Amino acid sequence: MYNETQLQQFVEQAKPYAKYGKVADYIPALRKADPNDLSIAIYAPDGTVVCAGDTQEKATLQSISKIIALAFVLMNRGEEEVFKKVGMEPTGDPFNSIAKLEEKQPPKPLNPMINAGALAVTHMIDGADVDERFHRLLTFVHRLAGDSAITYSKEVAQSEFETAFLNRSLCYFLKQHGIIDEDVEPLMDLYTKQCAIEMNCIDLARIGLVFAMDGFDPIQNDPIMPPHIARICKTFMVTCGMYNASGEFAIKIGIPAKSGVSGGILAAVPGRFGIGIFGPSLDEKGNSITGIKLLELLSKTYSLSIF
Repeated sequence: MYNETQLQQFVEQAKPYAKYGKVADYIPALRKADPNDLSIAIYAPDGTVVCAGDTQEKATLQSISKIIALAFVLMNRGEEEVFKKVGMEPTGDPFNSIAKLEEKQPPKPLNPMINAGALAVTHMIDGADVDERFHRLLTFVHRLAGDSAITYSKEVAQSEFETAFLNRSLCYFLKQHGIIDEDVEPLMDLYTKQCAIEMNCIDLARIGLVFAMDGFDPIQNDPIMPPHIARICKTFMVTCGMYNASGEFAIKIGIPAKSGVSGGILAAVPGRFGIGIFGPSLDEKGNSITGIKLLELLSKTYSLSIF
């Protein structure tokens, strides 16, 4: 089975593809990333971690946080309440599009992985104020990753908060139609902090492992989330997790995965292991170009597709 030498070879094979992409530049703080960085970790149920690249390099979760917030809110609010506010259907539109909201009646977001849907989900995190709500979500992240030192990047959160004009527009649209009923600025504060939660690829792989094991953490022997919620999340990862390239990703690679514009990919191979990747060079859909290449090499070599 895979070992560090093999993984390192895959990293070297994937790295040259960085030149075909570019780092996210619409969030000023993300422009600083080195497009040639690439790291991967694979976390097995027995606690074995195999990794390659600069595994201590941290990156923010960005859209990967959407799947974590969804699991958290489903556990706290229940499926019925969550899916009243947000749909279950994939979209071919970009993740930050407002168009489908206007077309759909009633105008609820198509799924929790696009920005409008993620904002509706984050809105449902309970607490007296932003600090309490964020603390509850972060505590859940600590449990998933088995690491209570994880925090968020104040610089990235501030940078996103100051430039999130389109997300504010989505919030106002959702508020107009009763999907959210709180002030927009506190919600943006919470959402940008959520997206700025920061970790390395080993932490990310550990979270992937929990999803792979249907919500059970085999390292701590801890049933973190009910199996049906982990399965809902993995289904969204397959249908919507890689933005509007999810169909192609399912055919070529076939692993439940969620990407973020920091270049992160969280993947969960059901019943087997979690994978965490950071490679900041993005393709035109917003997915890590080197990360996808890495997963393609892994999936083909070890027959990891769930299909």
